[in-house]
Amino acid sequence: MQAAAGRRALPGTSSQHRGAQPRAPGRARGLGKAWGSREPVRGGREPSVPRGAAMGCWRVPGPVLALLLLLCPPPSPACPPCRCSPGEVDCSERALREVPWSLSTNTSTLWLGYNFITVLGPRSFPPLPGLRLLSLVHNRLELIHSQALLGLGALQELDLSHNHLSVLTPETFLPLTSLATLNLSSNRLGDLAPGVPAALPQLQALLLQDNPWVCSCSILPLWRWLSHNREKVREKSLLLCRVPEQLNKYPIMAFGDESFRQCQDTSLSPQHYIAFFSIGPFSFMASIFFCTFLGSLVVFYHSLRRESHCWRRPRVCRVH
Repeated sequence: MQAAAGRRALPGTSSQHRGAQPRAPGRARGLGKAWGSREPVRGGREPSVPRGAAMGCWRVPGPVLALLLLLCPPPSPACPPCRCSPGEVDCSERALREVPWSLSTNTSTLWLGYNFITVLGPRSFPPLPGLRLLSLVHNRLELIHSQALLGLGALQELDLSHNHLSVLTPETFLPLTSLATLNLSSNRLGDLAPGVPAALPQLQALLLQDNPWVCSCSILPLWRWLSHNREKVREKSLLLCRVPEQLNKYPIMAFGDESFRQCQDTSLSPQHYIAFFSIGPFSFMASIFFCTFLGSLVVFYHSLRRESHCWRRPRVCRVH
């Protein structure tokens, strides 16, 4: 009977089971109203709840959010598969076959060495107005298009060493109006047009060693430029001839004016070739007319001589 009475008493004492402390009915109802609805609480004061607490986070005021967005830099373009830091991109040893285009416009230093780039075609580089140093060492460069370096007017140092370059044109370097250092060492250059360094008004250092220079009359223009710009040529003692064999490893800067005297005497200008081509046909026709005229004179002289002989010996002429 006592157990049954205890079971019946459980529903009425639900607020006190599990060790709960009894609460004032009015206060409990008031708290339930305050948290469960927006209605005003009767018999109690509505507690102060921070704005945004019901969502589990704090709201940032509008002006503060706008200030934070202004202070945070805009997201930079995705860095290519290289090592990137502010202003510097290192794409060395990435097995690249062309210049990546996903480069930040604020890049000032670009390393592209030890890759497999063979050709720099027209506009091979993205717009990089702040690029100061470009390194393409130890690639397989064989050709650089005349418009490959457009947009790199701020470039100050260009390293093209340890490649397979054999021909360079002055037009390729015309956009590099600020270039101070050009490294062309360890390539396959047999000669170099003097217009290449002359196209760089700010050039201060030129490296040309370890190239198979052909020391013939074709190197005379380069030798003249080197002689007048010795202060710009680094490692002058390493500029050695490779061809012809009798001049192998002979220093180019050791030549003098007398070494090219024969080249200067036999060198012909385009005007000379034009004169030769125009005089040749005329002299040929003149020679034909002269030979014809001379042959006519000989025949006429022999005929006159025969007639005079016949007048002197008429019997002999009749027999013939």
